[in-house]
Amino acid sequence: MNDHAFTEAQRLGVYRAIAERRDMRHFIGGEVAPELLARLLEAAHQAPSVGLMQPWRFVRITRRDLRTAIAEQVEHERGLTADALGERGREFMQLKVEGIQACAELLVVALMEGREEHVFGRRTMPEMDLASAACAIQNLWLASRAEGLGMGWVSLFEPQALAALLQMPAGAQPVAVICLGPVAEFYPAPMLALEGWAQPRPLEELVFHNDWECRE
Repeated sequence: MNDHAFTEAQRLGVYRAIAERRDMRHFIGGEVAPELLARLLEAAHQAPSVGLMQPWRFVRITRRDLRTAIAEQVEHERGLTADALGERGREFMQLKVEGIQACAELLVVALMEGREEHVFGRRTMPEMDLASAACAIQNLWLASRAEGLGMGWVSLFEPQALAALLQMPAGAQPVAVICLGPVAEFYPAPMLALEGWAQPRPLEELVFHNDWECRE
């Protein structure tokens, strides 16, 4: 404990949000109050970013026809993904992979245009712009869980097609379709684990000391 630590109750709240965050697919409609949505987006915007470039852009989808068009793009990619999975394709098609039509709010998170101008922290690792956007998405996820809202990150889409649909400028790239809103309940474990698709690995298998695969 030190003078900069949160109180015990505050710390427990942070760790609870982390532990209970889920990639949600089942939504019950409803709405997200404007002031709450603004608060969540502000939390996302407070994420760290390499060189303080803040590469994230948020597109709020309010038109029903655009929702439908995005859902169609996702469904098209779902079929292509099933084909690419080979023997597991049929099993994959049984999974619910998005809640685009049922969620209260639909957002698209994109990387801005002109990212090549930002060299600080990206000269050898240009993908740090994507890492920065992922931090913003994680902030949004944790804040949503703390507010009792479900959130799902959908990545089954062809970026250029979605960028064209949303009239993004050249160089901008969508990285996430975000479903957000009330849910009946949160999954007790990751949905893919509950469905038997995959199981999370224990931390001790993923922590090394001094060199790769050295665990002591």
